[in-house]
Amino acid sequence: MRPGEKRFGVGRIVAFVVLAVMAVGWLLPFLWAIATAFKTETDAASDTGWIGGDGLTTEAFRAMLENGNVWIWAFNSLWTSLVITLLTVTISALAAYAFSRLRFPGRRWLFALVVAAIIIPPQVLIIPLFYEMLTFNLVDTPWGLMLPQIVAPAMVFILKQFFDGVPVELEDAARVDGASRLRVFVSIVLPLSRPVMAAVAIFVFINAWNNFLWPFLVINDTRLMTLPTGLQTVIDAHGIQYAQTMAQAVLAALPLIVVFLFFQRQIVKGVATTGFGGR
Repeated sequence: MRPGEKRFGVGRIVAFVVLAVMAVGWLLPFLWAIATAFKTETDAASDTGWIGGDGLTTEAFRAMLENGNVWIWAFNSLWTSLVITLLTVTISALAAYAFSRLRFPGRRWLFALVVAAIIIPPQVLIIPLFYEMLTFNLVDTPWGLMLPQIVAPAMVFILKQFFDGVPVELEDAARVDGASRLRVFVSIVLPLSRPVMAAVAIFVFINAWNNFLWPFLVINDTRLMTLPTGLQTVIDAHGIQYAQTMAQAVLAALPLIVVFLFFQRQIVKGVATTGFGGR
């Protein structure tokens, strides 16, 4: 704080109030979902306020967890999201480093294609991707679920932005000592890139965990379904049950909330060091 500067000026108070109102507005739907999840189906289907006339109950959660497939779907979501994250971060980091440091024919045009791919909606690629998986007999397989999700042009762009800011002199010194390009990347560049790598990994994991459309199309075997698609089959089979639907939403969001609470500092630090934080 600068000398003579007020701790709580009018501008700061106004900004705080505006941010508090926006935070409450963002939290209200989530709090409503939690409140509905702890109601009975009768209270959830009627206008009984935040707390139903029958009081709070875990009936909806018990009904969901008694379905044995929920645990299988949760495990499928976890391990496929982890594999997608690992492969995506590895491929994106290698590609971004090549664009940042290597000089090869067509480099600028190829990077321009990567940037252009960012603005292509994923839904546009659904049909050709499905036919591709069908051709290689990957429909209804874990690899058919994961492979189309490991290509992330946005992550390549973010990582390249960061690698461009890494001092080349550090790498040149290692090269003079006889280190190979791969050794320089693993031993020097990656340790310096931990914040942005962590942020990218978290973004990819969240996207893979939440992905519904592609797993819904490519997986029909209930034993291979992920949590979002598996829970949708429960809704379709039993009709709309509001309390259970909200319980499903809370269960599906819970791992992401835990990830964010534990890694929010890495997310903020990673975004701030990629060039989008005003650097």
